[in-house]
Amino acid sequence: MRILVTGGAGFIGSHTTDRLLELGHDVIVLDALTAPVHRDGKPNYLAPGAELWSGDVRNKDLLANLLRRVDAVYHFAAYQDYLTDFSRFTSTNVVSTALLYEIAVAEHLDLQRIVVASSQSAMGEGLYSCPADGQQAPDMRPESALARGEWEHRCPKCGGPLELLQTPESFSNPQNAYGMSKYGEEMVAIALGRRYEIPTVALRYSIVQGPRQSIYNAYSGACRIFCLHYLLGSAPILYEDGAMIRDYVNIHDVVAANELALTDSRAVGRVFNVGGGTAYTTSEFADVVRQHYGSDQHARVSGEYRFGDTRHIFSDIEALRGLGWEPKHSPADSVAEYAAWLEGMPGLDHVLAEADAKMRQLGVVRQAHG
Repeated sequence: MRILVTGGAGFIGSHTTDRLLELGHDVIVLDALTAPVHRDGKPNYLAPGAELWSGDVRNKDLLANLLRRVDAVYHFAAYQDYLTDFSRFTSTNVVSTALLYEIAVAEHLDLQRIVVASSQSAMGEGLYSCPADGQQAPDMRPESALARGEWEHRCPKCGGPLELLQTPESFSNPQNAYGMSKYGEEMVAIALGRRYEIPTVALRYSIVQGPRQSIYNAYSGACRIFCLHYLLGSAPILYEDGAMIRDYVNIHDVVAANELALTDSRAVGRVFNVGGGTAYTTSEFADVVRQHYGSDQHARVSGEYRFGDTRHIFSDIEALRGLGWEPKHSPADSVAEYAAWLEGMPGLDHVLAEADAKMRQLGVVRQAHG
């Protein structure tokens, strides 16, 4: 097949491109190659067998010219991180997706598959259970509670404690600009795909980890932050109490899910969670990194928090398992690969300080006074 990979020079896109080339497909990569991810322009890991086009995925003429040449599309190009330019999330993530279908419909293109990258953030704070009131879907935690150091969600009906549940694809309640844009993106893709009979799959990735994950994002990337700290000889800071729950998925398992979405007809018209299948607290994950580096410095709880953070989220991956996919790599595998990729990389000394300064400038990192 001839396949277009938007955002193909990025983390998930480049690994997927590598796999597609291994399978014998012809691959065209469209990537804007912009900072912060591509601070130095074209990355040296980009496969030479892919045809690279540098440009904005919202450039209609450019996108149309590339779509006319392909049989399928992986749409990974996106704007992310925790920044307050809210309109850019929608403009990049939702508008570009709508443009794909606009061109395909207008030009009667025979696309065999469009695979859209969504995100676990589309589920927001996820699902919980209250012993008294049953299943609950809390909204964002109030700033007043966070400032007092009250981290856990309470039942919105009785005020009692809640137990975290695995959250399925049927639930969506995004709480930040990025999550809203990814939910909008998957809605556009699935609905227009069904209406115009363009086979479409949306994949909600949990926290993806492995080599090539950008070192420059201000907010995202626990593996990046913890590895850089231990590599440079310091202990990372854990926000809140370090007990926030996440699930982490290895890049190779994500690529396997991407491959399945391209070839399995049972996936068409559906949204799938792509997660690691095991819940970890941030403290537990930081310890995985610490053990890899052999450090005796444990991560520190400082009483700070990041305004807008999700408390807990854990994706239910049974739907994708039902198609034969299974996560096969552990967080320790991801850490080992990422650490090996960082080894010897120049210019790392100031990355953490720059990211922290950016977050504080935006008022994202705050101190609890409870």
